[in-house]
Amino acid sequence: MATIKSIKARQIFDSRGNPTVEVDVHVSNGVFARAAVPSGASTGIYEALELRDGGSDYLGKGVSKAVNNVNSIIGPALIGKDPTDQTGLDNLMVHELDGTQNEWGWCKEKLGANAILAVSLAVCKAGAAVRNVPLYKHIADLAGNKKLVLPVPAFNVINGGSHAGNKLAMQEFMILPVGAANFKEAMKMGCEVYHHLKAVIKKKYGQDATNVGDEGGFAPNIQENKEGLELLKTAIEKAGYTGKVVIGMDVAASEFYGKDKSYDLNFKEEASTDYCFFHTCFFRGSLVSNDGSQKISGDQLKDLYKSFVSEYPIVSIEDPFDQDDWETYAKLTTEIGEQVQIVGDDLLVTNPKRVAKAIAEKTCNALLLKVNQIGSVTESIEAVKMSKKAGWGVMTSHRSGETEDTFIADLAVDFSHHTNEYSPGNNQGQIKTGAPCRSERLAKYNQLLRIEEELGSEAVYAGASFRKPVEPY
Repeated sequence: MATIKSIKARQIFDSRGNPTVEVDVHVSNGVFARAAVPSGASTGIYEALELRDGGSDYLGKGVSKAVNNVNSIIGPALIGKDPTDQTGLDNLMVHELDGTQNEWGWCKEKLGANAILAVSLAVCKAGAAVRNVPLYKHIADLAGNKKLVLPVPAFNVINGGSHAGNKLAMQEFMILPVGAANFKEAMKMGCEVYHHLKAVIKKKYGQDATNVGDEGGFAPNIQENKEGLELLKTAIEKAGYTGKVVIGMDVAASEFYGKDKSYDLNFKEEASTDYCFFHTCFFRGSLVSNDGSQKISGDQLKDLYKSFVSEYPIVSIEDPFDQDDWETYAKLTTEIGEQVQIVGDDLLVTNPKRVAKAIAEKTCNALLLKVNQIGSVTESIEAVKMSKKAGWGVMTSHRSGETEDTFIADLAVDFSHHTNEYSPGNNQGQIKTGAPCRSERLAKYNQLLRIEEELGSEAVYAGASFRKPVEPY
């Protein structure tokens, strides 16, 4: 039996110039695997702990503590272990070596989720290599899946919220090529709409407005959220893909939820963040004010989403409310959940306990899968299996601070598409990893192109079935 020979961690840098953790695993039979972890900008308060150094170096964002935890604690404990035993190794790291818990489960406060996840990902890659199977096949076997499905890409092409310096409160406006015949055609559609959108934005807002944000999307100085939807609609029409390319949104509403339990759609103009005089502040050179007139209740925000859905081809809304606003989430899911998937990101943080609560309370109907929110491959698979058993959709996701690592592309490939035998495995059907721009984003999409080519006639594209690529028969 091949066993783990050595584990080595180091500090590298993500796409935003912040330190992150990379891990190398060497196996006794000569196999080598490497993995790196991402980090988020808008993060949920219930995510597992991302261990940072604090202090002045790297503005407190160094990861030498996490690196040291891998090299001095995790690595030595895994020497001699079987790299194909993903569950056993993850449980050893999470339950025994770390062992910290809170009301929502294993929180990784001792070693850091970034330390544990980097090892978990690298071990998973090593396990696939030891078995001499592609990574996507190894993950599918871990999850109990059978048949292959390529996910629908959700391209984040307009940025707002915490990802951009414009006035948009809502964070991401995405396009999904559900009408494509395969993943290759989906990339073609997405890229063409992206370039048409660039031309539309340049004509309307000027050349500067086509600069890209952390995830490759544009960040024009749009005044209203509806204006972003209009731009997408226009670009889709110009590309000739009306009816084939639809729209998704990541609102990240926790970013503008206040202590008074209202949602401030004008939150970027708070007087405390800019030059101000009698509730008036300067935003990008123009005189503006935040008098509180755009503060709305959860029910009013719910009705705003419903108006968007009635006017635009929206099929997915992520984080429509605050991460603790379970009641309003449930209302929206009840009212439009058949037509639109309501995705929990900050609400769920890929945490099986929070997923179980949301299933019981019918809070949402889709999971955003971010492996670094929970901190291990095994726990991520558990969250996905719970979600799919409940009939939910699942969207695999990157983070705003990414690396060239392509693990999530293999993770998103689905292994149970319309089979007669139902399996609530890793049935995802969707992936969002930015716009078709910036190499750390394209690395994932390009990996999916390679996988589709490798699968040949066996490859199936989720397409219009992206919400439920597996049905229980």
